Amino acid sequence: MPRHLLYLIVFIEGFCSLGAEVIALRRLVPHVGSAIVVTAPTIGFFLLALALGYASGAKVSARFAQVVARNFLISALLAGLGLARLTVDGLFAHLQPAGVAYLIFIGGVLCPLAWLLGQTVPVLTNLMKHMRAGEASGYALYWSTLGSFLGSVSLSLGVMQWLGVSAAVLVCALLLALGSLRLAAPGWRGWMGAALASAGAVAINVFPATDVHDTPYADYAVTPVALPGSVDARAFFVNNSLASLIDASEPPRYAKYVTHLRQILLEDLGFKAKDILVLGAGGFTLSHREPFNRYTFVDIDPQIREIAETRFLKGPIRGDFVVDDARRYVKRTERRFDAVVVDVFSSHTSIPGHLVTQEFWHDARRVLVPEGVLLANLILDGRLETPYARNLLATIESVFGRCAVEVLHRDKPLSNVIVSCHASSQPAQTAPYTDERNGADVDLARSR
Repeated sequence: MPRHLLYLIVFIEGFCSLGAEVIALRRLVPHVGSAIVVTAPTIGFFLLALALGYASGAKVSARFAQVVARNFLISALLAGLGLARLTVDGLFAHLQPAGVAYLIFIGGVLCPLAWLLGQTVPVLTNLMKHMRAGEASGYALYWSTLGSFLGSVSLSLGVMQWLGVSAAVLVCALLLALGSLRLAAPGWRGWMGAALASAGAVAINVFPATDVHDTPYADYAVTPVALPGSVDARAFFVNNSLASLIDASEPPRYAKYVTHLRQILLEDLGFKAKDILVLGAGGFTLSHREPFNRYTFVDIDPQIREIAETRFLKGPIRGDFVVDDARRYVKRTERRFDAVVVDVFSSHTSIPGHLVTQEFWHDARRVLVPEGVLLANLILDGRLETPYARNLLATIESVFGRCAVEVLHRDKPLSNVIVSCHASSQPAQTAPYTDERNGADVDLARSR
């Protein structure tokens, strides 16, 4: 086998294996989020399957090209069909709890694909008989790792950004089908297998049955909903989570938490001609038809504005839009705001981990004017009894001091919880009142 063909095959293996891992992590975000407890096991399972593939490939002693051709063809089917949004969404929709669907996806799609592709380098080095063993394995690993680098970078920063996640799936599937065809023995079977794998990948990724717009950061959908008292209401879903609502009433009706935030800003605080920073764009409804204040929205996804304007708001947003990570923005900006609204979620109830720490809340406080206010929309248990609820609220108050906490849906297991904090407040030591030492009257006098 020509040397350039061997290098091309191991390059495709590296490109598609890392590409499949990147795509799998992105496909999991709408269902289980992107926390370290999700990404670390996913990467770990992938590497374990890859290691087992190396060991399995070392045992192959004959028909080297045919074995790799078969593996590439099966991998093309696994990538093209198993990584399609329709497949992943279907798994999580029909298999509950989500942990079961996650294990099926990892064990049935990602790990088999890694195991098959992991056999490539040890199998094909048997054909590099014109080289020393070290030279053959070194060059094979070089081209495989180079493919991994280019696959992860080009798919995440290029293909996904411009064409979407489904296009990245299609690129991997077609490359694997092409590699299988190039290695297969002459005859109609190789052409037929590659054609079927390619056709299946194209059909399920180019012509999906769902009206979901995917970007490198999130899945977006706008769907009509029936709500009592609403007129032609539509919902804006981000990663399968309801991010915002709007209807055709005059004036329009919004999601309850948005209405509550608007009430705090416009009525309770009486804001006019103020600068308001909103971290997490959602559906941009906080500023919809609100002419009194100046809004700056910060979101990491550059495509969310166009999707919201064309499919949800059906008109231009009101305010400025900055494409940036919320934490990086509040850490670097020199602007100061009268209010900061924190409304950041990656999926369901999951706030990105770097946006719940003391360091983030310190940076959010830094961009407030001395009399500014921070408003945070959290989704917690209605009784605020879980460790996550207790610790998250304690973290915020360790920076801002005592904050107001309002539970909007007390009759539900999970609720929007609005936290209101003032930049003028400071954390302070507390002294519980007891029968032995009751300083309530003194404290009350000092507070007046």
